[in-house]
Amino acid sequence: MPPEHQLPALTRAEQDFLHHYLRILELLGRINPASAERTYGSVNAAQALVSEAAKLREALTLMYDRAETEIHREPLVRALRMLGAEDRLRRLCLPGPDPGSGPA
Repeated sequence: MPPEHQLPALTRAEQDFLHHYLRILELLGRINPASAERTYGSVNAAQALVSEAAKLREALTLMYDRAETEIHREPLVRALRMLGAEDRLRRLCLPGPDPGSGPA
């Protein structure tokens, strides 16, 4: 596999940080009123969001406790892109203006 297609080397805590961050983005996308279809699914996603936030906090606390005091953006951003973060982020956005609404 060419190097540009390999995930960067990350500590276990960094991997957990990204995993839980991506999971939170996914859950927020399920809650987004612009794309949600059922209240039950949104309720489940909101409940899961609480535990994922705690797990994200634990991963960041572990990084800090291990003296990983800096967030190395370049490898983390590269990993996020490879893991599909941009697709998850798109689910958080509101759709553009209604094409039929035009200026008032």
